[in-house]
Amino acid sequence: MEQLIHPEAKKPIVIIGAGSIVNDAHLPAYKLAGFEVAGIFDLDKEKAELTSKKFGIPRVCDSLADLVNLANEKNCVYDMALPASAIISTLEQLPNDIGILIQKPMGENLKEARQILHICREKQLTAGINFQLRHAPNVVQARKMIAAGHIGEVYDIAVRVTVFTPWNNWKFLFDIPRVEIVYHSIHYIDLIRSFMGEPDSVYAKTIKHPKMPELASTKSSIILDYGDMKRATISPSRASAQTK
Repeated sequence: MEQLIHPEAKKPIVIIGAGSIVNDAHLPAYKLAGFEVAGIFDLDKEKAELTSKKFGIPRVCDSLADLVNLANEKNCVYDMALPASAIISTLEQLPNDIGILIQKPMGENLKEARQILHICREKQLTAGINFQLRHAPNVVQARKMIAAGHIGEVYDIAVRVTVFTPWNNWKFLFDIPRVEIVYHSIHYIDLIRSFMGEPDSVYAKTIKHPKMPELASTKSSIILDYGDMKRATISPSRASAQTK
């Protein structure tokens, strides 16, 4: 595993959102890396207070404007862990020329993705979308092995994932037309792109789970077309026995 390299000038982090992804992934990682979290805001202040208490965050902000004031005061980086539908309206309320991590996906559709890109450029944001799998230590090492010629040229990549997912952690997913690919398999699509580049086309079929038919989709079969000599497939299945 590669050694974590800290920036020369550390900046504190402020977080927008106190949901499952923040509590189960972002904050444990920040704690492990020794990053400072200066404040947090969520529309549900009780959730933000519980997260603050759990991870020792010194400030729970009363509003987004309050969080922005704190971030300006301490020169913070923003972590925006929100549903895709809330990205545009939130970005429009943030100051120009800041650093920000935006939770995937980049909008609910192509139109929103283009609008997010436009806002980031117009406001001169140093922004990233949270597609982190291509940067995982084992993936980085695999890419180095390939680049060094240790295993030859890659002609075949298959990603198969079977996991249990507590979908009820994200209530907003029940009201959107696309779930599985944009909120899960986008990671594996990006992973394959990091090895093989952009595909000529993509074929996909998503289906529901019999125990949770309220969700638009929880399983997918995806084929990325790289011509006649390479194959790339993704078969994710996110099961859940819970109901809405």
